[in-house]
Amino acid sequence: MSCPELDELVVAAMEVEGVYGSRMTGGGFGGCTVTLLKKGAVEKAIQHIQVCMREIMIFINLYLCTFSSFSIF
Repeated sequence: MSCPELDELVVAAMEVEGVYGSRMTGGGFGGCTVTLLKKGAVEKAIQHIQVCMREIMIFINLYLCTFSSFSIF
């Protein structure tokens, strides 16, 4: 189950060139989204998402995570 605020986060993320996809994660009701994007699109995506959310009076925290390589034996 989603909520309008999470839907807006996904829409804003998907408007940025270099974003592969974005979706809700967790239980909703004010949860969070995960966005997969090209490394070169990170700054533009952060700025765009923050501006879009401020326009509708939603203030968010963004966390940047990267993948690392590992082996499972």
